[in-house]
Amino acid sequence: MKKPFKIPFKALSVIFTLVAMAGIMAFTLNNDIKIVTTKSPLPVLKKDSIASVKAFKQVYTVLMSARCMNCHPSGDVPLQGDDSRLHTMAPKRGVDGKGVYAMKCANCHQATNTPGVHTPPGNPNWHLPPADMKMVFQGKTPRQLAQQLVDPKRNGHKDLKKLIAHADDGLVLAGWNPGEGRTLPPMSHAAFKKAWLTWLNTGAYAPGK
Repeated sequence: MKKPFKIPFKALSVIFTLVAMAGIMAFTLNNDIKIVTTKSPLPVLKKDSIASVKAFKQVYTVLMSARCMNCHPSGDVPLQGDDSRLHTMAPKRGVDGKGVYAMKCANCHQATNTPGVHTPPGNPNWHLPPADMKMVFQGKTPRQLAQQLVDPKRNGHKDLKKLIAHADDGLVLAGWNPGEGRTLPPMSHAAFKKAWLTWLNTGAYAPGK
């Protein structure tokens, strides 16, 4: 008759330890452990107030240039020219931002730039911000403008995702294709977009003033 097989005590101890460790690891992984990988399909938000403010100061130079500010006036009359003077014929914003009565923006601003020096620039969606969301740039300090841009109640109801996408909006891009005789913004669109995304993705901090 064969003797019953006996597992040595030391072997049992090792087995119990391994089982216990496996149980602890399973419990831990199911309770709020986040696995960090080197690749992520989503942008990582890393707050950095210094980098954020520095990037916005670059953004601000573009937003305050004539190519942007002319369509973000403090009043209801758009601005024009490199000197941001009141628009000739004093067209008005209108409820939807596209003008009033017979003076609609699209009457002069066609889908593309009109050939010639200082002729009307064009875009299929040319308009000012609407009356209920004016998004004024003119006269704003860097701090005031930064705070406005991230406030959904004042920026056209845009969240972070929409703000990121706005860098490639058709009217934004039109600022770098303004027609003959007009200066371009102080940096390329690629440089502007990089600064814009840096500002947003590092916390969208507002400068001190």
